[in-house]
Amino acid sequence: MRPKKTPMRMCLGCNEMKPKKELVRVVKAPQKEEAAPPEVSLDLTGKKPGRGAYLCRDAQCLRLARKSRRLERAFSCKIPEEVYDRMEEEIQRAQQAQEEAAQAASVPRDEKGRPIIVIEEPEEALPQRRGGGSGG
Repeated sequence: MRPKKTPMRMCLGCNEMKPKKELVRVVKAPQKEEAAPPEVSLDLTGKKPGRGAYLCRDAQCLRLARKSRRLERAFSCKIPEEVYDRMEEEIQRAQQAQEEAAQAASVPRDEKGRPIIVIEEPEEALPQRRGGGSGG
């Protein structure tokens, strides 16, 4: 049986191909009215409807994408500065939450993030029970 392929996406900040689960999705929601400005937001779940682009979970990659206007090119629209500021705050909050969770759960983990459980042998052997088993 073949191993399952992991979907890869390119980060707009650093231009590196990474697994989709490691990146955060930026979404331009479908417009209901032509005159209304586009709604651009972070999609931490990856489920929101609309046109998507991907960034690393790093504020530096967002700054690089902002400087080179890569998000504006990907969505073919002007993105206000307030939206970039809000996205940067959200990424920083998500990074802090991830770091706190990692510190709280200092259990060793494998490459897929599953905890590694080490079962140690008891130092002393348990005493053997006597008797035949009828208990009477």
